[in-house]
Amino acid sequence: MKTPRYTDLVASLPATVPFVGPETQERAMKRPFAARLGANENIFGPSPKAIAAMVQAAQDIWMYGDPENHDLRHALADFHAVDPENIVVGEGIDGLLGYLTRMLIAPGDVVVTSLGAYPTFNYHVAGFGGVLETVPYQDDHEDLAALIKRAQNTGAKLIYFANPDNPMGSWHSGQDIVAQFDAIPEGCLLILDEAYVELAPEGTAAVYDVEHPRVIRMRTFSKGYGMAGARVGYAMGTKALIKSFDKIRNHFGMNRASQAAALAALHDQDWLAQTRTQVADARKTIAQIASDNGLTALPSATNFVAIDCHQDGAYAKALLAALVERGIFVRMPFVTPQDRSIRLSCGRPEDLAHVAKALPAAIKSLS
Repeated sequence: MKTPRYTDLVASLPATVPFVGPETQERAMKRPFAARLGANENIFGPSPKAIAAMVQAAQDIWMYGDPENHDLRHALADFHAVDPENIVVGEGIDGLLGYLTRMLIAPGDVVVTSLGAYPTFNYHVAGFGGVLETVPYQDDHEDLAALIKRAQNTGAKLIYFANPDNPMGSWHSGQDIVAQFDAIPEGCLLILDEAYVELAPEGTAAVYDVEHPRVIRMRTFSKGYGMAGARVGYAMGTKALIKSFDKIRNHFGMNRASQAAALAALHDQDWLAQTRTQVADARKTIAQIASDNGLTALPSATNFVAIDCHQDGAYAKALLAALVERGIFVRMPFVTPQDRSIRLSCGRPEDLAHVAKALPAAIKSLS
């Protein structure tokens, strides 16, 4: 035999990447983007205190990171008023989603998500042989009630629900979300992905007992804290569920520089407040640019804005390509009807000035 003996499941899967990175596109174009506004990165960056902590920790990078993430877990526990045993730290929400799926999903197990929601979760589910059941968006919002109903009807083990949502930037109030927890069927776990919640309006975060047996919430330092490259995420759930991560997680997956930077970032809430202001200003600028060009910026509680092109997905895809050709890295939702939109990350004034210049020419090129 000339090849490794892959499992039947892996042999049946295509080799796919959920997102094509801007670096890949730049290599293909043989030139850099003028504005990197497609990956939902926080261009305003991390706290200077986080950078300083990372630089300091780099001197000890010869050592593995603390496998228990002790200092960061305890600081997060104090911040959220829970016990350290209610928190697991991992390699971004992506890594934690992979661990959770590995723990709970065997081939044939049903998982419910929204049609067009975050594709990396679907990637993990496919990788462990799960069966995806999808529910359409309702007015560009994920529909939690419909997701729970589908789980009730299919015996699903997991429900994925993001608040605020990626890719549309829409959101629900935390109170409305918590009101539906009792309807989650026995034996089913709701993944509440709150990656963007630090940037959302007051009242968006769900307030509930962390020991709720049918909910796990996930957060990250990638978005509001501006540390996407550090890959630091965390989950909060029941102590029994969090302890189970120790059965399968990569205990040395977190490098010590990222741990130190996240700890410093958490302690610099003033910087986070400043970032919120910059993001809100950028959302207004993006909305104005869209309006100036006959497009509509949808309401957003995130550091990106979905822009309704008022046509079909083919037009939005062509507009995206025209912007890429003009040096603007953007992305778009994958599924109809959300694919009528393109999506721009909140950028600095100079980044958005590139968009303001490129967008009219991109639209004209399609007429």
